[in-house]
Amino acid sequence: MSLSRRDLAVAGVLALGTASLFDSVAAHAEGGDEAGVTQAVEALRKATLAQDKAKLEQLSAAELSYGHSGGVVQNKAEFIDGVMTRKSTVKSIEFPELKIGVAGNNAVARHLWLSESEMDGKPTSTKIGILAVWTKQDGGWKLLARQGYKLA
Repeated sequence: MSLSRRDLAVAGVLALGTASLFDSVAAHAEGGDEAGVTQAVEALRKATLAQDKAKLEQLSAAELSYGHSGGVVQNKAEFIDGVMTRKSTVKSIEFPELKIGVAGNNAVARHLWLSESEMDGKPTSTKIGILAVWTKQDGGWKLLARQGYKLA
């Protein structure tokens, strides 16, 4: 059987098209994971603001290490207890400038933490940076580690 240039060209186009298809499927899968992490970050923001203990439990890995910008580090139980017993009235929390990178069953999320709260009649504004590590467990994204840091 002899192959013409036309046969080789068609085979080349098919090979490139197939490779392109696989790249597209992989990118779509990763994009789906990125969307899932984005949803988990937003769910954590809402649960923290609303003091939703059940949702905080669901979104936090058992091994959670939760670091604050002031240096305090908490485990899962301490983090949730801190949210549930906070002394200030939190009026708003925003997570702007969200950037997510997915690596297998893990993801890194970076964003700002902007909040407005009030304690003893005095308003407080907070603006810090956040680095959070998420892991896929039990079919969903769970917060594994979080570190807040002061901005320059």
